Amino acid sequence: QTGPVIDMPVPASFNDITQDPSLENYIGWVWYEKEVLLPVRWLQGDPAPRVVLRFGSAHYYSIVWVNGVQVVEHEGGHLPFEADISSVVQGSPGTLCRITVALNNTLTPHTLPPGSIQYMTDKSRYPKNYFVQNIQFDFFNYAGIHRPVVLYTTPAAYIDDITVTTTSSDSVAMVQYQVSVVGSTASSLSLSLRDQEGKVVATADGPVGELKVLNPNLWWPYLMHENPGYLYSLEVKMQAQVGGALLEDVYTLPVGVRTVHVTSTQFLINGKPFYFHGVNKHEDADIRGKGLDWPLIVKDFNLLRWLGANSFRTSHYPYAEEIMDLCDAYGIVVIDESPGVGIKLLESFGNRSLQHHLAVMEELIRRDKNRPSVVMWSVANEPASELPPAAHYFKTVIAHTKALDPSRPVTFVTNANYALDHGAPYVDVICVNSYFSWYHDPGHLEVIPLQLTAQFENWYKTYQKPIIQSEYGADSVPGLHSDPPLMFSEEYQVAMLREYHSVFDKKRKEYVIGELIWNFADFMTNQGTIRVLGNKKGIFTRQRQPKAAAFVLRDRYWKIANESSCLPPVITSHSLFL
Repeated sequence: QTGPVIDMPVPASFNDITQDPSLENYIGWVWYEKEVLLPVRWLQGDPAPRVVLRFGSAHYYSIVWVNGVQVVEHEGGHLPFEADISSVVQGSPGTLCRITVALNNTLTPHTLPPGSIQYMTDKSRYPKNYFVQNIQFDFFNYAGIHRPVVLYTTPAAYIDDITVTTTSSDSVAMVQYQVSVVGSTASSLSLSLRDQEGKVVATADGPVGELKVLNPNLWWPYLMHENPGYLYSLEVKMQAQVGGALLEDVYTLPVGVRTVHVTSTQFLINGKPFYFHGVNKHEDADIRGKGLDWPLIVKDFNLLRWLGANSFRTSHYPYAEEIMDLCDAYGIVVIDESPGVGIKLLESFGNRSLQHHLAVMEELIRRDKNRPSVVMWSVANEPASELPPAAHYFKTVIAHTKALDPSRPVTFVTNANYALDHGAPYVDVICVNSYFSWYHDPGHLEVIPLQLTAQFENWYKTYQKPIIQSEYGADSVPGLHSDPPLMFSEEYQVAMLREYHSVFDKKRKEYVIGELIWNFADFMTNQGTIRVLGNKKGIFTRQRQPKAAAFVLRDRYWKIANESSCLPPVITSHSLFL
């Protein structure tokens, strides 16, 4: 016996697909089911191949069955998980394979992101058993199977994991690697590194070692080099004897040769100062919600490059692997953020929450550790880091992250007072969000120079660490105009940006190493008295059309790029879409 059954596309959020308002804001369990016919060759052989069911992501808590047999449970809405289903499907070739997923989007004080369920007990005002999902973050809690679901096979013995790190000097690069094999204790491994023309530039054997590359092409960010995002291909080939059969598994990993180093005033990529001029984004669009959509992804990258943006933060959760692949290929630098947004309640700093946060960082780093575009991990956004338990919490999460990946700096993004922040001592780069003349002193643009300058000087005096303005911005309703500028007009958004930029220009000569606008595009939020069909702080509309602020930012970003680049200058004007 089930409830109503409807067609639901995958990948997609389920919220905006139908005309049913109860599904739009639904909290609780939903069920997905699909039947597929597996190729007969997947189910035969001695040893038979290993059959794996993989989810790119599903929000938030998933239980998966195959032919009525539970194969995996997973907590967390933004990272992949998979199950070896060989024992369930082999032995019945030619019959349909039924995949069932139960999905629950409820957020509690111990989930990541956290939330809480509030029951309304006043029967004179609310129906029986009425409850609401409270959240402490400003974006819509879309739910569903958001990323692709695939079935794939490997041999019974297979390459399970690869870890790559790189070092380089002017004329030589070293690619350190570690490969783990599962299913055989007697396997051999051979590795070959190819350049973009397909030429083999280095080879090695064995599970641990290094490849030496002479005169390497380094991985450079967009606008920092005429050939950004240079990727080699590392082909890893395994051979193993299992039950008298010779098995072979091959995996090809894109590899970018680049180094990252942080000083007290600079962020260095390949030894050269890098200035983040970029955006914060969301996985968010009409109809599909957070569902993966290739046309949207490619459109967004075209807009980023038009804008002259060299970077973005994955606010406020890990983005799809398909997006990260393009960052690697295009040279777009990424601050890779965990779903640790809205950690506000005291109980969300307890041991149960902490253990889950550590597990999420393990999943994130396992997924993205080999990506040259990822230059820094962010473990959280705007937590209540002024609370005393935040000291132990962030000391532990950051130490765990660094132990898993010693090659990258770690941060979290704060909006706490510099003198009260218990987590800041443990970060490598200070990332600060502030909304002067918007949430504070609304309408008073004249306070920005004083307040923003004081913000930077106080943080730097306290910590002597480089600073990124990780969020700033103003809502603007497209087509709403006012001169003199008034809040919510396109002119006010432009005026606020210009005030911030004048301070950035002074401080980037010292220790400010980046600016990330909030936000790339308008996005959906919960309904509220300060939200008109979502958050309107985008420089593009939700449909990816530019507001006035997009042109201002474009002029600025290309100017900054031309200052610091060896590339020929690019002419920008509002009439030239280069």
